[in-house]
Amino acid sequence: MTDTREANASPAGSHVDWRAPSRAPHPARDAALRSYDAVCRKAKDAWLDLFAEDGWVEDPVGPSMFDPDGAGHHGRAARSSFWDTTIANVERFVFEITDSFAAGQECLNVGTIHSQLNGYRIATEGVFAYRVDGAGKLVSLRAFWEWDRAMATATRL
Repeated sequence: MTDTREANASPAGSHVDWRAPSRAPHPARDAALRSYDAVCRKAKDAWLDLFAEDGWVEDPVGPSMFDPDGAGHHGRAARSSFWDTTIANVERFVFEITDSFAAGQECLNVGTIHSQLNGYRIATEGVFAYRVDGAGKLVSLRAFWEWDRAMATATRL
């Protein structure tokens, strides 16, 4: 597959590198792409607006330093706090998506999120699950990745 960087990549070089065999329109896949775009542009309000009122984020799924109870970040205020704790601190994102499976109201994207922060580059491999409601709003964003595995990739810039 060829590099299909988004035309509206952020000035910091954040972008989506779509390498999946399919980019066929699907409500959940479209929501995932809008999510990546908002993150790349650091457009917090646009990202928050992608979610249904009671939608939630689990990133990563289960207990973590971002979510000690592993219950997820439910509702706009909790998602906003998640953004401030995580996304806002990353200087650059590259969403490298190598496969994508859409069915029903969900889409699973397989890939690596390359992030740059505090003088380090980290490659987080994972499976990223998006579920939408009938209006195309995100009901859930669930990211399956492993902290130790991601941190093992950290390299100083």
